[in-house]
Amino acid sequence: MKIRRLRVLALPAVLLLLACAGCAAGTARFESAAAGFWNGLWHGLICIITFVIGLFSDSVRMYEPNNVGALYDLGFLLGAMISLGGGVGHGRRRKAKIFVCKDEE
Repeated sequence: MKIRRLRVLALPAVLLLLACAGCAAGTARFESAAAGFWNGLWHGLICIITFVIGLFSDSVRMYEPNNVGALYDLGFLLGAMISLGGGVGHGRRRKAKIFVCKDEE
């Protein structure tokens, strides 16, 4: 039962990985037109996936060098913050719960 479920989940995961790689930075798609804000946002969102793929492929990069400048950088930064957690909630401290145990004598 578990092996069948793993197979069912593996196929969509592989298809998603291939779809992300097709829109990744460093592909021939950005040779004719520079990557803008929305491309930067997408590249930031898939930065973890493109990092792993980039370890095994020379044609896929995390960051597109042919971009429009500050808008691409802003999109990439926002996308990376969203996908990596962005530090939201990490600055807040939770109140420590103190339990007092009284010994009965």
